[in-house]
Amino acid sequence: MDGVRVDGVERVFRGRRGDEVVALRGMDLRAAQGEIVAVVGASGCGKSTLLELICGLQEPDAGSVQADPAVLMPQRDLLLPWASALDNAALALRVRGVPAAAARAQARPWFERFGLAGFEHARPRALSGGMRQRVAFVRTLLAGKPVLALDEPFAALDALTRQEMQAWLSHALIAEPRTVVLVTHDVEEAVVLGDRVVVMSPRPGRAVAELDVALPRPRHRTDAAVVALRERALEALGAPA
Repeated sequence: MDGVRVDGVERVFRGRRGDEVVALRGMDLRAAQGEIVAVVGASGCGKSTLLELICGLQEPDAGSVQADPAVLMPQRDLLLPWASALDNAALALRVRGVPAAAARAQARPWFERFGLAGFEHARPRALSGGMRQRVAFVRTLLAGKPVLALDEPFAALDALTRQEMQAWLSHALIAEPRTVVLVTHDVEEAVVLGDRVVVMSPRPGRAVAELDVALPRPRHRTDAAVVALRERALEALGAPA
């Protein structure tokens, strides 16, 4: 398997009283090896459920999910407040059984590569929101999985920092290519970062449109081609342009 393949997936959540919530029904998605697929849709349409299925954290009730080993980066950075930035990043290696000193040694070069040099010993409270997300992303990469499932990674950031982090992530994925499924509410973010944009329907979620983003990088949200694709995606979402 090279990448991600989701075919006709249904996911149903059943309550104790017998009530059911159908999160996904007839969901299809493809992500080729090394491709960045951005997924947009209304709140509650099953986007996060889709990522958990790709990562093997849930099982579909119908259909199939095939994916290379995947790691989930949630919306919150989930850094340990008592640990240094370096130890937080190295946690992915510690979980794999790497001793502490060796894990720090392996994680340290990534701080230089991703603009974190000098902050190895800083606690999370001393880091800006953007820097915390960089540490979380390094931790995600160090998990060593070929597929990254990114769940609204910049949603908690202010608008300026979010734009800076979008540009940073684009460059980071050039330096460290992975197959990426990125969930976002920000249609512009999807067009700026994705090779393709998949638009989901309201719950039960399914893919209702797919846009190819055949634009060179870096991309800017004010570029005419980016604006045109954004409008197409919003039209597919049923939102006013």
